[in-house]
Amino acid sequence: MVKAQAIIDQIEAFAPKALAEEGDPTGLQIGDANQEIHRVLTTLDVRPEVIQEAIDLGADFIWAHHEAMFRPAKNLDLADPQNRMYATAIQHNIVIYASHTNLDAAAGGLNDWLCVAFGIQQAVPLLANADGHSGLGRIGTLAQPMTMVDFAKQVKEVCQVANVRLIANNSNKTIQRVAVLGGDGGKYWKKAQSDGADLYLTADLYYHVGHDILAADFAVLDPDHHMEALAKEPMAQKVREWFETLPVSASQINTDPYTYL
Repeated sequence: MVKAQAIIDQIEAFAPKALAEEGDPTGLQIGDANQEIHRVLTTLDVRPEVIQEAIDLGADFIWAHHEAMFRPAKNLDLADPQNRMYATAIQHNIVIYASHTNLDAAAGGLNDWLCVAFGIQQAVPLLANADGHSGLGRIGTLAQPMTMVDFAKQVKEVCQVANVRLIANNSNKTIQRVAVLGGDGGKYWKKAQSDGADLYLTADLYYHVGHDILAADFAVLDPDHHMEALAKEPMAQKVREWFETLPVSASQINTDPYTYL
């Protein structure tokens, strides 16, 4: 049997907690690190339906990208759906571990997986750490030049979303050098532009920031924060590499809170 701590050790060797942004509550969220684990479930978000998926699968370790507990619980009133979710996990002996901004920054981590998914090659960190290999975001090149519209269609297909948001003065402009930062990366658009990106792929762009981007004659494509769900299968694959006999599944639950009409 594999103990939870052995899984945690492998995760933290791959995505050290030291890489996390200040204040990010990454790490063990719920459970006992000494517990023996029989099956792992990887997920973007920990939601009640994901907990139920784990129960149905017999998974007793959830490796999530987003923390289950972004904010401390003020009480344990189970009338609160969030508290009830915690209680369900505890009742079923499910260990929950989250790798958030440290997985974003890790060499070979989330942003590198996004580069593979979107066809961004020869990528290097956008916001490099001292080691030159880790850091938030990536910037690289597409195999062939294409218009922003065509790239947006490709991103829509990969992310399996109905719509994406494009901020650009000329959506038919040809691009090849692309920066990407999974999640909320709007504040780094100037860095992407100054590093020579033709387009920056990130999420959660604010309205007035969009005006600033247009005024700077830059382009940003926002396919929704949920694009990070592309990490679920690579996360599962990492567990398979570390523990060949430990069953692991990538969550099949769509946790995107948005519905596009």
